[in-house]
Amino acid sequence: MKKIMNQPTDVLAEMIRGIVQANESTIEQVPNTFVVKQKELAKQVSLISGGGSGHEPAHAGFVGEGMLQAAVCGQVFTSHTPDQIYEGIKSVNTGNGVVLIVKNYSGDIMNFEMAKELAELDGIEVGTVVVDDDIAVEDSTFTQGKRGVAGTVFVHKILGAAAKQGCSIEELVALGNQVVRQLKTISVALSGATVTEVGSPGFTLAETDIEFGVGIHGEPGYARETMCSSNEIAHKMIEKLEKAFSWENGEKFAVMVNGLGGTPLMEQYIFYQDVRKHLDRELDVVFSKVGNFMTAIDMAGISLTLLKLEPEWVAYLTEPVAHTAW
Repeated sequence: MKKIMNQPTDVLAEMIRGIVQANESTIEQVPNTFVVKQKELAKQVSLISGGGSGHEPAHAGFVGEGMLQAAVCGQVFTSHTPDQIYEGIKSVNTGNGVVLIVKNYSGDIMNFEMAKELAELDGIEVGTVVVDDDIAVEDSTFTQGKRGVAGTVFVHKILGAAAKQGCSIEELVALGNQVVRQLKTISVALSGATVTEVGSPGFTLAETDIEFGVGIHGEPGYARETMCSSNEIAHKMIEKLEKAFSWENGEKFAVMVNGLGGTPLMEQYIFYQDVRKHLDRELDVVFSKVGNFMTAIDMAGISLTLLKLEPEWVAYLTEPVAHTAW
């Protein structure tokens, strides 16, 4: 295993230190925690997300004005603990309460819920939005029901803009739940991810194989097939998404092509133009993002997220933010 690191046990602490030092004018670390928070907090409902590390830039990369006010970072591919989330909630509550944006994994759900209960005992109002955008499989490793994956970043962005405009906890939770209902993601992997403390990939694929539907922790997908062209991969993934949406011609959508960590931008853009060739025959794509937003360490692969848009969501998606990961 070749990794640019010091000791595997120090990866999380040193990564957070580096993130904060590289963005020290806007973010800071909550002392004695693995929580990254926005330095200057506006008087609004604060948003918190988080999860195991290894998905960078998610989630700490989206902390800043217009998106998250804090991110709680767990060990690699491991849920954060309730006490860390609780400290994060307290650190960003400005009196208007907090909304937790949680990916649908059993550990994340349990730990966020425990932290919410602790915060409510302190008189802090807390709402929760659970993201389950992965349509590949249900009840896979780590989860009960559908997994939360890259589409979570669209939830961060839309709710971040709405919170900045003064929406209440109740309004943000309702908006978040509506976004999640209209949000779907599917992925394909060309290779597994190497967890630093393990030193070997979580799964292996033959040189001629790819796997559709793999999760961001290397969870199993729904089909292992022979490697094919970018255009064929796009066609297969869009077929799956179309069945899930049952869309009508001309409907407005946002698209996210997300690299899983080991896929060059060159390949992501090739894939995106193939996606557009298929989608433009039926849909009106009015917003797009291409890049690494929620990765799986060094996994070679890509995910495709589609969001059926309501008219006001375009303004939320295009609202400027104070950080570069978006």
